[in-house]
Amino acid sequence: MEIQELLNQTDKLPNIPEVVRELIKALNNPNANYSDISQKVAQDQTISLKVLRIVNSAYFGLSRKVASIDEAVVMLGMSKLKTLVIASGFANCASNVEGIDLPAFWSDSFQVAELARWLAEMTEDEVEPDLAFTAGIIHNIGQLLLHMAQPNRAMAIKTIVDTTDVCRSDAEMERLGFTTADAGEALVSSWKFPEQLALAIKYQHNPTDLTEDPKLSAILFLASTINREAKSGDDFEDILERYPAEIATLAGIKTSLADYLPEALELKSGLDSLAA
Repeated sequence: MEIQELLNQTDKLPNIPEVVRELIKALNNPNANYSDISQKVAQDQTISLKVLRIVNSAYFGLSRKVASIDEAVVMLGMSKLKTLVIASGFANCASNVEGIDLPAFWSDSFQVAELARWLAEMTEDEVEPDLAFTAGIIHNIGQLLLHMAQPNRAMAIKTIVDTTDVCRSDAEMERLGFTTADAGEALVSSWKFPEQLALAIKYQHNPTDLTEDPKLSAILFLASTINREAKSGDDFEDILERYPAEIATLAGIKTSLADYLPEALELKSGLDSLAA
């Protein structure tokens, strides 16, 4: 099977709002007109309502109720609004996908995204936090694409992973000839998103194989690792022992592992209501 076969099924691709695409394309553009983009966000009733609902939730603890997107920008800043809009836009890009519990899928993606942004902030500007957040949200978009376009193949792979010791990437290579990380990279590239995002998704499981600027893929690897470890229930000492410190170095994180790992394991995205 070829990845292009998935992309050719245009009626089954995730439906990403145009304003979300514009935001992502502008992430690396210092001259982006975010005022114009925020006006477009305000015109998208579905996204606006979801964003305002979470802005007014206890998670943000604002002193007064926010009634408009313009107010949200003032209260939270454009950076925070960008990430909320991107998260909301992707959480609504598909419905009733066979084999995927979508609220759980997006909740997990938001958690990885929040961890990725948090880790990026420790790289001393070597990795842009908003870019890392977006990478976290869409790190599993290839898996979603496979379930939408080829549900039978996706379920066969899920069965292999659930009932054997074969890892997902090996099962995907055996059944498809490519991985869902490869498919995710192809999909993101077809949307004309920043190349850094596409490469981070492709190399998220093996950032050391990316010879040019692997920092974002390394951040994504670490965020996924911490998210998985936080659910393991294992003792901190066991988690610390198997933590990939060499990948943290590759990512450009200079903070001592012992100083940040405990906090990272307790971090919560606070965005679950967007996935509901």
